[in-house]
Amino acid sequence: MDLKVLGNKIASARKENNMSQAQLAQLLFISPQAVGKWERGESVPDFFTINKLSEIFRVDLNYFSGNQHLSENLPAAPISGATLRENAESPEERYLLTNFNGSALAETDFSGVVAPKRKFFGSNLQRTDFSEADLTGSAFKGSDVRGSNFKGTNLTDCTLTASNFTDAEFFQTIIIRTEFIASELSGAKFTETRFIDSKLKATDLRKTIFENCEFNGVDFKASDMDGLCFEGFTFINVKFDNASLKNTSFKGATLRNVSFRPTFALTNKFYKSLQTINFEGASMDKLTYAALKGMGVNLSKALVM
Repeated sequence: MDLKVLGNKIASARKENNMSQAQLAQLLFISPQAVGKWERGESVPDFFTINKLSEIFRVDLNYFSGNQHLSENLPAAPISGATLRENAESPEERYLLTNFNGSALAETDFSGVVAPKRKFFGSNLQRTDFSEADLTGSAFKGSDVRGSNFKGTNLTDCTLTASNFTDAEFFQTIIIRTEFIASELSGAKFTETRFIDSKLKATDLRKTIFENCEFNGVDFKASDMDGLCFEGFTFINVKFDNASLKNTSFKGATLRNVSFRPTFALTNKFYKSLQTINFEGASMDKLTYAALKGMGVNLSKALVM
Protein backbone atom coordinates (compact mmCIF):
# COMPACT_ATOMS: atom_id res chain seq x y z
CA MET A 1 0.00 0.00 0.00
CA ASP A 2 1.19 3.51 -0.78
CA LEU A 3 2.70 5.04 2.38
CA LYS A 4 1.11 8.42 1.75
CA VAL A 5 -2.32 6.84 1.43
CA LEU A 6 -1.83 4.99 4.71
CA GLY A 7 -0.58 8.19 6.32
CA ASN A 8 -3.64 10.09 5.16
CA LYS A 9 -5.92 7.39 6.58
CA ILE A 10 -4.21 7.58 9.98
CA ALA A 11 -4.41 11.39 9.95
CA SER A 12 -8.10 11.34 8.96
CA ALA A 13 -9.03 8.86 11.68
CA ARG A 14 -7.05 10.81 14.27
CA LYS A 15 -8.76 14.08 13.39
CA GLU A 16 -12.18 12.42 13.29
CA ASN A 17 -11.57 11.39 16.91
CA ASN A 18 -10.47 14.92 17.86
CA MET A 19 -7.05 13.69 18.87
CA SER A 20 -3.72 15.44 18.59
CA GLN A 21 -0.59 13.65 17.42
CA ALA A 22 0.69 13.86 21.01
CA GLN A 23 -2.45 12.19 22.40
CA LEU A 24 -2.24 9.36 19.88
CA ALA A 25 1.46 8.95 20.62
CA GLN A 26 0.68 8.68 24.34
CA LEU A 27 -1.72 5.80 23.73
CA LEU A 28 0.89 3.98 21.66
CA PHE A 29 3.77 4.99 23.99
CA ILE A 30 5.80 6.44 21.15
CA SER A 31 6.91 9.96 20.30
CA PRO A 32 4.62 12.45 18.51
CA GLN A 33 7.36 12.72 15.88
CA ALA A 34 6.77 9.07 14.93
CA VAL A 35 3.06 9.75 14.36
CA GLY A 36 3.99 12.74 12.21
CA LYS A 37 6.26 10.58 10.06
CA TRP A 38 3.45 8.07 9.47
CA GLU A 39 1.04 10.78 8.43
CA ARG A 40 3.58 12.32 6.05
CA GLY A 41 4.27 8.92 4.49
CA GLU A 42 7.89 8.88 5.67
CA SER A 43 7.57 5.63 7.63
CA VAL A 44 5.02 2.92 8.33
CA PRO A 45 3.78 1.41 11.65
CA ASP A 46 4.31 -2.31 12.17
CA PHE A 47 1.45 -4.81 12.07
CA PHE A 48 0.95 -4.84 15.85
CA THR A 49 0.73 -1.06 15.93
CA ILE A 50 -1.82 -1.05 13.10
CA ASN A 51 -3.91 -3.47 15.16
CA LYS A 52 -3.73 -1.06 18.08
CA LEU A 53 -4.69 1.83 15.79
CA SER A 54 -7.77 -0.09 14.64
CA GLU A 55 -8.84 -0.51 18.29
CA ILE A 56 -8.25 3.15 19.11
CA PHE A 57 -10.10 4.47 16.07
CA ARG A 58 -12.78 1.76 16.20
CA VAL A 59 -12.20 0.67 12.61
CA ASP A 60 -11.41 -2.74 11.16
CA LEU A 61 -8.09 -3.52 9.51
CA ASN A 62 -9.61 -3.16 6.03
CA TYR A 63 -9.77 0.57 6.63
CA PHE A 64 -5.95 0.72 6.49
CA SER A 65 -5.45 -1.86 3.72
CA GLY A 66 -8.41 -1.21 1.40
CA ASN A 67 -10.60 1.54 0.07
CA GLN A 68 -12.98 1.76 3.02
CA HIS A 69 -13.80 5.11 4.50
CA LEU A 70 -14.45 6.01 8.13
CA SER A 71 -18.20 6.21 7.47
CA GLU A 72 -18.21 2.51 6.60
CA ASN A 73 -16.81 1.55 9.99
CA LEU A 74 -18.10 1.82 13.51
CA PRO A 75 -18.99 5.36 14.63
CA ALA A 76 -15.98 7.07 16.03
CA ALA A 77 -16.55 8.08 19.64
CA PRO A 78 -14.77 11.21 20.84
CA ILE A 79 -11.92 10.36 23.19
CA SER A 80 -11.58 12.60 26.22
CA GLY A 81 -8.48 13.25 28.25
CA ALA A 82 -9.82 10.96 30.98
CA THR A 83 -10.30 8.18 28.43
CA LEU A 84 -6.76 8.70 27.20
CA ARG A 85 -5.40 8.28 30.70
CA GLU A 86 -7.58 5.24 31.32
CA ASN A 87 -6.44 3.60 28.11
CA ALA A 88 -2.82 4.45 28.75
CA GLU A 89 -2.96 2.79 32.17
CA SER A 90 -5.05 -0.20 31.16
CA PRO A 91 -3.59 -3.55 32.35
CA GLU A 92 -4.72 -5.01 29.05
CA GLU A 93 -2.16 -3.03 27.07
CA ARG A 94 -0.16 -5.34 24.91
CA TYR A 95 3.18 -6.63 26.15
CA LEU A 96 5.15 -4.60 23.63
CA LEU A 97 4.07 -1.35 25.27
CA THR A 98 4.83 -2.58 28.79
CA ASN A 99 8.16 -4.31 28.48
CA PHE A 100 11.10 -2.28 27.17
CA ASN A 101 13.75 -4.77 28.25
CA GLY A 102 16.92 -4.64 26.20
CA SER A 103 15.67 -1.68 24.19
CA ALA A 104 17.89 0.96 22.58
CA LEU A 105 16.09 4.13 23.72
CA ALA A 106 18.91 6.65 24.10
CA GLU A 107 17.70 10.27 23.87
CA THR A 108 14.06 9.18 23.59
CA ASP A 109 11.39 11.72 24.52
CA PHE A 110 9.11 10.22 27.20
CA SER A 111 8.28 13.60 28.74
CA GLY A 112 4.77 13.82 30.17
CA VAL A 113 3.74 10.25 29.35
CA VAL A 114 1.49 8.26 31.68
CA ALA A 115 3.31 4.95 31.79
CA PRO A 116 2.87 2.98 35.03
CA LYS A 117 4.41 -0.44 35.63
CA ARG A 118 6.85 -0.35 32.74
CA LYS A 119 9.98 -2.51 32.72
CA PHE A 120 13.38 -1.24 31.63
CA PHE A 121 15.75 -4.18 32.15
CA GLY A 122 19.12 -3.96 30.42
CA SER A 123 17.97 -0.96 28.38
CA ASN A 124 20.00 1.89 26.91
CA LEU A 125 18.32 5.03 28.26
CA GLN A 126 21.17 7.53 28.06
CA ARG A 127 20.01 11.16 28.05
CA THR A 128 16.38 10.06 27.85
CA ASP A 129 13.78 12.65 28.84
CA PHE A 130 11.37 11.33 31.50
CA SER A 131 10.43 14.80 32.77
CA GLU A 132 6.89 15.14 34.17
CA ALA A 133 6.20 11.49 33.29
CA ASP A 134 4.17 9.19 35.54
CA LEU A 135 6.25 6.01 35.90
CA THR A 136 4.48 4.72 39.02
CA GLY A 137 5.41 1.11 39.79
CA SER A 138 8.01 0.87 37.03
CA ALA A 139 11.30 -1.01 37.31
CA PHE A 140 14.81 -0.22 36.07
CA LYS A 141 17.37 -2.99 36.35
CA GLY A 142 20.83 -3.22 34.83
CA SER A 143 20.07 -0.25 32.58
CA ASP A 144 22.22 2.63 31.36
CA VAL A 145 20.33 5.78 32.39
CA ARG A 146 23.26 8.21 32.37
CA GLY A 147 22.40 11.85 31.91
CA SER A 148 18.65 11.27 31.85
CA ASN A 149 16.10 13.87 32.92
CA PHE A 150 13.67 13.04 35.76
CA LYS A 151 12.48 16.58 36.52
CA GLY A 152 9.01 16.39 38.08
CA THR A 153 8.80 12.67 37.31
CA ASN A 154 6.54 10.47 39.46
CA LEU A 155 8.71 7.56 40.63
CA THR A 156 6.30 6.32 43.29
CA ASP A 157 6.73 2.58 44.02
CA CYS A 158 9.54 2.28 41.47
CA THR A 159 12.56 0.00 41.89
CA LEU A 160 15.87 1.14 40.42
CA THR A 161 18.36 -1.70 40.81
CA ALA A 162 21.97 -2.05 39.64
CA SER A 163 21.47 0.70 37.05
CA ASN A 164 23.75 3.58 36.07
CA PHE A 165 22.22 6.99 36.81
CA THR A 166 25.45 8.97 36.50
CA ASP A 167 24.72 12.69 35.95
CA ALA A 168 20.94 12.10 35.93
CA GLU A 169 18.80 15.09 36.95
CA PHE A 170 16.12 14.74 39.66
CA PHE A 171 14.38 18.09 40.25
CA GLN A 172 11.21 18.08 42.36
CA THR A 173 10.94 14.39 41.55
CA ILE A 174 8.24 12.43 43.37
CA ILE A 175 10.06 9.75 45.34
CA ILE A 176 7.62 7.77 47.49
CA ARG A 177 8.33 4.13 48.41
CA THR A 178 11.03 4.27 45.75
CA GLU A 179 14.02 1.94 45.95
CA PHE A 180 17.53 2.72 44.69
CA ILE A 181 19.54 -0.45 45.29
CA ALA A 182 23.19 -0.95 44.29
CA SER A 183 22.86 1.70 41.57
CA GLU A 184 25.47 4.17 40.32
CA LEU A 185 24.55 7.75 41.26
CA SER A 186 27.82 9.62 40.71
CA GLY A 187 27.04 13.15 39.62
CA ALA A 188 23.30 12.51 39.91
CA LYS A 189 21.62 15.64 41.26
CA PHE A 190 18.56 15.63 43.53
CA THR A 191 17.15 19.14 43.96
CA GLU A 192 14.10 20.21 46.01
CA THR A 193 13.10 16.57 46.32
CA ARG A 194 11.33 14.85 49.22
CA PHE A 195 12.24 11.23 49.84
CA ILE A 196 9.33 9.49 51.59
CA ASP A 197 9.40 5.87 52.82
CA SER A 198 12.14 5.13 50.30
CA LYS A 199 15.40 3.17 50.20
CA LEU A 200 18.88 4.06 49.00
CA LYS A 201 20.59 0.83 50.02
CA ALA A 202 24.04 -0.56 49.23
CA THR A 203 24.66 2.44 46.97
CA ASP A 204 27.73 4.64 46.56
CA LEU A 205 26.45 8.16 47.24
CA ARG A 206 29.79 9.90 47.76
CA LYS A 207 29.52 11.89 44.52
CA THR A 208 25.74 12.29 44.55
CA ILE A 209 24.47 15.86 44.89
CA PHE A 210 21.59 16.65 47.27
CA GLU A 211 20.24 20.22 47.39
CA ASN A 212 17.26 21.38 49.51
CA CYS A 213 16.03 17.82 50.07
CA GLU A 214 14.02 16.25 52.91
CA PHE A 215 14.12 12.65 54.06
CA ASN A 216 11.19 10.99 55.83
CA GLY A 217 11.19 7.24 56.44
CA VAL A 218 14.32 6.67 54.33
CA ASP A 219 16.68 3.69 54.67
CA PHE A 220 20.35 4.31 53.76
CA LYS A 221 21.47 0.88 54.95
CA ALA A 222 24.99 -0.13 53.88
CA SER A 223 25.43 2.88 51.57
CA ASP A 224 28.71 4.77 51.23
CA MET A 225 28.05 8.39 52.22
CA ASP A 226 31.57 9.52 53.10
CA GLY A 227 32.06 13.26 52.87
CA LEU A 228 28.47 14.17 51.99
CA CYS A 229 27.09 17.51 53.12
CA PHE A 230 23.59 17.45 54.63
CA GLU A 231 23.81 20.85 56.28
CA GLY A 232 20.39 22.20 57.21
CA PHE A 233 18.53 19.12 55.94
CA THR A 234 15.66 17.42 57.80
CA PHE A 235 15.72 13.70 58.62
CA ILE A 236 12.69 12.02 60.17
CA ASN A 237 12.46 8.26 60.83
CA VAL A 238 15.66 7.69 58.86
CA LYS A 239 18.07 4.73 59.11
CA PHE A 240 21.80 5.09 58.49
CA ASP A 241 22.42 1.56 59.75
CA ASN A 242 25.85 0.23 58.77
CA ALA A 243 26.32 3.15 56.36
CA SER A 244 29.77 4.63 55.88
CA LEU A 245 29.61 8.22 57.14
CA LYS A 246 33.23 9.29 57.43
CA ASN A 247 33.49 13.11 57.46
CA THR A 248 29.80 13.49 56.64
CA SER A 249 28.30 16.80 57.77
CA PHE A 250 24.92 17.21 59.49
CA LYS A 251 25.72 20.76 60.52
CA GLY A 252 22.50 22.62 61.39
CA ALA A 253 20.41 19.60 60.37
CA THR A 254 17.26 18.39 62.13
CA LEU A 255 17.16 14.72 63.14
CA ARG A 256 14.09 13.04 64.63
CA ASN A 257 14.07 9.31 65.37
CA VAL A 258 17.23 8.67 63.36
CA SER A 259 19.23 5.45 63.67
CA PHE A 260 23.00 5.08 63.22
CA ARG A 261 23.29 1.44 64.31
CA PRO A 262 25.77 -1.09 62.96
CA THR A 263 24.24 -4.19 61.39
CA PHE A 264 25.73 -6.48 64.00
CA ALA A 265 28.28 -5.56 66.68
CA LEU A 266 29.78 -2.08 66.86
CA THR A 267 33.04 -2.57 64.96
CA ASN A 268 36.06 -0.36 65.45
CA LYS A 269 35.78 0.85 61.83
CA PHE A 270 32.15 1.89 62.24
CA TYR A 271 32.92 3.51 65.60
CA LYS A 272 35.75 5.59 64.10
CA SER A 273 33.50 6.60 61.21
CA LEU A 274 30.90 7.99 63.63
CA GLN A 275 33.56 10.09 65.39
CA THR A 276 34.25 12.04 62.20
CA ILE A 277 30.64 13.17 61.63
CA ASN A 278 29.99 16.89 62.08
CA PHE A 279 26.87 17.50 64.21
CA GLU A 280 27.63 21.17 64.94
CA GLY A 281 24.37 23.06 65.47
CA ALA A 282 22.30 19.97 64.65
CA SER A 283 18.96 19.59 66.48
CA MET A 284 17.86 16.10 67.49
CA ASP A 285 15.29 14.41 69.69
CA LYS A 286 16.33 12.90 73.01
CA LEU A 287 16.36 9.29 71.80
CA THR A 288 18.57 10.02 68.79
CA TYR A 289 20.87 12.08 71.00
CA ALA A 290 21.12 9.31 73.59
CA ALA A 291 21.85 6.62 70.98
CA LEU A 292 24.69 8.61 69.45
CA LYS A 293 26.06 9.62 72.82
CA GLY A 294 26.02 5.97 73.87
CA MET A 295 28.31 5.15 70.94
CA GLY A 296 30.77 7.82 72.02
CA VAL A 297 29.90 10.45 69.42
CA ASN A 298 30.91 14.01 70.27
CA LEU A 299 27.65 15.98 70.54
CA SER A 300 29.00 18.96 72.48
CA LYS A 301 27.78 21.36 69.78
CA ALA A 302 24.48 19.62 69.07
CA LEU A 303 21.09 20.72 70.38
CA VAL A 304 18.47 18.54 72.05
CA MET A 305 14.83 19.24 71.14
